Amino acid sequence: MEKYDKLEKVGEGTYGKVYKARDKVTGQLVALKKTRLEMDEEGIPPTTLREISLLQMLSQSIYVVRLLRVEHVEKNGKRLLYLVFEYLDTDLKKYIDTYKRGPNPRPLPSRVTQSFLYQLCKGVDHCHSHGVLHRDLKPQNLLVDKDKGILKVADLGLGRAFTIPLKSYTHEIVTLWYRAPEVLLGATHYSIGVDMWSVGCIFAEMARRQPLFAGDSELQQLLHIFRFLGTPNEDTWPGVSSLRDWHDYPQWKPQSIALALPMLESDGIDLLSKMLEYNPSNRISAKDAMEHPYFDSLDKSQF
Repeated sequence: MEKYDKLEKVGEGTYGKVYKARDKVTGQLVALKKTRLEMDEEGIPPTTLREISLLQMLSQSIYVVRLLRVEHVEKNGKRLLYLVFEYLDTDLKKYIDTYKRGPNPRPLPSRVTQSFLYQLCKGVDHCHSHGVLHRDLKPQNLLVDKDKGILKVADLGLGRAFTIPLKSYTHEIVTLWYRAPEVLLGATHYSIGVDMWSVGCIFAEMARRQPLFAGDSELQQLLHIFRFLGTPNEDTWPGVSSLRDWHDYPQWKPQSIALALPMLESDGIDLLSKMLEYNPSNRISAKDAMEHPYFDSLDKSQF
């Protein structure tokens, strides 16, 4: 790691510690992710190799954070892996916070919300088309290049390749606020809908500068969702009552999304409602979302 000057620790990611560093030769800023996975006698474990080759393949999209290099290091007889990513100085959560704070809190400009959402759909579609679910999409995992107005999906550490038929997944994964109801209810088989629910929550948060569903436990999270979208039943979501953690919940009627998000025009409300569909198989895909009329006024040629 003599090639890099470590400047500061910038966080703990899915992999382990993350450092901001500078390449001594090129001067390029990078994010160094020190992985917890220590190499065994045979070298890098095959699961790690698969994840790394997946990350390399996915980072061919400008809307996914680029994996530049993989370095392995011997330290005190231990062999460690460092993943070297491009460095971006802010994430969507910090970006939204800059609009909330200060003497004149203001909404994100609607064209910024529109552009960021389109780029998010592009990044998510790129992952899905390569058979990868992210499963932990949240504003902190979306990095922003403020100068270029580019948004990139990051922290794909939990992206296991999904194949049809879907494998059973452990479900203690996504940050609660962006977690899809089928995951909260204990579904063991799930698909791209889990990411699209998160995309919907992120869309709403950009529009209103506050999380849409901010629960502090799995039950609270479900109740927030049910209060807003109405308590689901077998008509609105066939099969819901047979999910592992289903109980008899209080019965709420759906609220108007348009009233809750007056800053979104009708096309935005329509797209959001398609992302927040209860039945995961009816939820809009990232690919279809990009064709939605909400994006008609966006100059797509720049993407």
